[in-house]
Amino acid sequence: MKIFNWDIPVAFYFQVKIQGGDFAFKEVSGLSSELETETIIEGGNNDYVHIVPKNVKHSNLVLKRGLKPVNKDDVVWISSFFNGSIRYPITTVSITINLLQKDGTPVYSWNCNNVYPVKWEVESLDSEKNSVLIEILELSYTRIERIPCR
Repeated sequence: MKIFNWDIPVAFYFQVKIQGGDFAFKEVSGLSSELETETIIEGGNNDYVHIVPKNVKHSNLVLKRGLKPVNKDDVVWISSFFNGSIRYPITTVSITINLLQKDGTPVYSWNCNNVYPVKWEVESLDSEKNSVLIEILELSYTRIERIPCR
């Protein structure tokens, strides 16, 4: 008897790889690109305007996970951006997000290049909450590539 029969990709089965290493996150958002445009008014022609493409703009990648015991490499990389050590060069990484099929193989992949943190946050501490403390990492990237895997 089959309990699960996934014919279409599901949003809850995904994998995040940072520099090839697997990381567990409860939520990934910000996989979007937008083509900026510029409106140009042509002198003497009042019937229409020209809308021309400019640059591609990406939203920030937002990763959420339960706060866990620290991994020294994660902390050093993130802390280097937020602890005033601007004297060191920015070290970017590559991140791959895989949307998985029921057998664990990727259906779609998104590769984000030149990734670096722009915001780190821990949800508020609340004595009336009965949930896992969530860590939020917001990342900037220069390019995203969507790759179908089937």
